[in-house]
Amino acid sequence: MKNFLHNKYRILIFIFCFFLVFSIIFLKKIEPTLKNKQFEHFTDSIFTSELSSNTLNLHYTLAHPEKFGIKDYKISLGSMNEKAHSNSFSKLKSNQKRLKNFHYQKLSKENQLTYDILSLEFSTQLSGENFFWLQEPLSPHLGISSQLPILLAEYTFRTGNDIKDYFSLLSCLPDYYNELAEFESQKAKHGLFMSDASLERLLTQCQTMLSSDYLASAFKDKINSLQNADTLTKKQADSYLSLHEKLIHTCVIPSYQSLSEKLSALKGSGKNNRGLAGFPDGTAYYHYLIQSQVGDFRSTNEIEERLFTQLALDYRQMQTLLSQNPSLAQNLSVFSLSATPEEMLSYLNKAMQTDFPDLDSPKYEVKYVPTSMEEFSSPAFYLTPPADTLSPNTIYINRSSQVNPAELFTTLAHEGFPGHLYQTLYYGNQNPAPIRNLLGCSGYIEGWATYVESISYGYAASYFKVEPELLQLLWQNRSISLCLYSLLDIKIHEYGWTLAQVTQSLHGFGIASDDTCKEIYQYIIENPANYLKYYLGYLNFMDLRDLAEKKAGDKFDKKEFHRFVLETGPAPFPVIEKYVLENY
Repeated sequence: MKNFLHNKYRILIFIFCFFLVFSIIFLKKIEPTLKNKQFEHFTDSIFTSELSSNTLNLHYTLAHPEKFGIKDYKISLGSMNEKAHSNSFSKLKSNQKRLKNFHYQKLSKENQLTYDILSLEFSTQLSGENFFWLQEPLSPHLGISSQLPILLAEYTFRTGNDIKDYFSLLSCLPDYYNELAEFESQKAKHGLFMSDASLERLLTQCQTMLSSDYLASAFKDKINSLQNADTLTKKQADSYLSLHEKLIHTCVIPSYQSLSEKLSALKGSGKNNRGLAGFPDGTAYYHYLIQSQVGDFRSTNEIEERLFTQLALDYRQMQTLLSQNPSLAQNLSVFSLSATPEEMLSYLNKAMQTDFPDLDSPKYEVKYVPTSMEEFSSPAFYLTPPADTLSPNTIYINRSSQVNPAELFTTLAHEGFPGHLYQTLYYGNQNPAPIRNLLGCSGYIEGWATYVESISYGYAASYFKVEPELLQLLWQNRSISLCLYSLLDIKIHEYGWTLAQVTQSLHGFGIASDDTCKEIYQYIIENPANYLKYYLGYLNFMDLRDLAEKKAGDKFDKKEFHRFVLETGPAPFPVIEKYVLENY
């Protein structure tokens, strides 16, 4: 009996040990899966929280938010007050702390990339905590008052709830613009208000909006389309049109009128005419903008050196082209081929296939900026579609921009193929983690579009059937211009260059018109670091390609390099460089 009990205990101990070992092995095997699931839950929670706080961002990011668990959300255009700012940074600090709790090595490669981007994003955003009053949401060309009408006009109506949300957003305009006006009033009290020159341009933009029927006509077109598709009855359509007209007169127009009046009262408050360098902590804020918007973390001295090197290189190459073929300068206006933007885009989509990975031909539409909005709109722009549908794809062209056919061709390459439209859809087809749709780096996005624009000059030579050297000369000229503007951006915002200094510098490069010099100066004053997003971003892609080619040697394949950076997706350049070094 004693032996039997002894053997029984030995069997039980053996079984216990077996299951213990089995459990440890099993847990070790599933631990990475659990860690990755926890990390993805963490990033998904950030994604849904951020989108729920701004209805416009939500609508333009997701066509079907309910599929991501976003069902109940407060209609909001965002906020520009100190309390919201403080709450935002509290969330950032909390999320940074939570991120650090994840074991990096136990995450998948995809999640490690997201971790790297988030880590840099959190630290960068937190470094801007003390720059609240240096922000400028109301610049004439790229500010809220000029961008919001386009975003509202293009607000897609997929369901009845979309129309209700749109109406609610219009109802939010008075309070939102009052908050913006109060923000500007506080900036004035802190001695940080815009100059009178910028204010006059902003007031003109507001008056343009007041005299425009842009929103009304866009809404009517969308409602008529829904009625023609039998989605709405005539009674519903008439009711919506009536309500929209009422909201235009009770919310939209009064909002712009009130904003204009309150801003006008601040005239004379802005004493600084020297860019961000003229404000306390202005240069520190400028460095923050370069990091947060451009995704470049080098010092401004290093950036300047890179820009000067490129300027000298382009200038030498241009001189070489002209010395070898002096007639090129007289042939810059030979582009007489008449073609529609759609025909140019179709050609680009085919021509790019030798240099870039394949993408199924997407549906897209070319539209024109309404006449009333032309003065304050870019020459062209692409409206990014929701991440969960990747449609519709719309490219807007500003007909008031005086460009020749070659310039239109390369602009369409920038906006369409292989630029913004192509990059957006190619990356979207990789099915990235939802959080990546909120971590887009402007320097990557605009830098990529400028990088492929430079390549498109080669496609243009074949399209227009002209000598390649002529298109190369055109690109060198554009590169020099963008490089010069980028250098002036630094000179103005880092060193406080005046209009006189900028004019003298531009005269040295053959820009003789004082009015043109003033316009360039004023644009850079109002949009710090904007040119750097395009041109410094472009140079970063050039440098990354040189790095990959140097490491790969004879095995380097340009098309595969493009595939790699496209699949990596938008990220700050130190992160992209890390993965290029690991991959090559």
